[in-house]
Amino acid sequence: MTEETGRREPGSPSDGGVSAGLKTPAKRMSNGSIMASCFIFAFGMVGAAYASVPLYRLFCQVTGYNGTTQRVEQYSTRILDQTIRVTFDANTSNGLNWDFRPVDRSIEPRLGETVQISYKATNRSPYEVTGTAVFNVTPMEAGAYFNKVQCFCFTETTLKPGETLDMPVVFFVDPDLATAEETKHIRTITLSYTFYPSTPAAKPVAALPEKNVTDGKKL
Repeated sequence: MTEETGRREPGSPSDGGVSAGLKTPAKRMSNGSIMASCFIFAFGMVGAAYASVPLYRLFCQVTGYNGTTQRVEQYSTRILDQTIRVTFDANTSNGLNWDFRPVDRSIEPRLGETVQISYKATNRSPYEVTGTAVFNVTPMEAGAYFNKVQCFCFTETTLKPGETLDMPVVFFVDPDLATAEETKHIRTITLSYTFYPSTPAAKPVAALPEKNVTDGKKL
């Protein structure tokens, strides 16, 4: 007790430590809330990471970010006299035994001119293989102006043992590339593909050949 007020000071020895003891549950509740918040934040970040993948792909397709080309349904209606040099690059991953290369190493179309080029792929393995191509262009700023009308990269490609396939690409370079501030200095664009092995989709049961067995039933 104090001489002036006659009241006990909280947490003083005469108080028996009761007031101090009352603070412990509050601290525990606070720590529990912090732990719960951390778990919620962690799970939220994981969910955001998965959700960001398709959003990132959509962003790249719309903006041409990271050299992603554009997919269009119609040819260009405006063609300039100015030309652009387009070179072609081909690569395969270590797990794919294919010979993959462009038929022509480079062309010089006019800006806005729709052209067709081809790549060739040969399966050098003794079994059927399905591959998927990923692609980009450099400089990356040109991606938003590189428009594909037709491309083997839109679908999977399956080659039988020893099979060679001619794979066309139809594209044009948007004439706006010549006037945009970030691309008007570009004189050469490189279109690059890399093939990776992929698992072909399973065939439906109805598409499988029917086999006869001794009891007359079908598999």
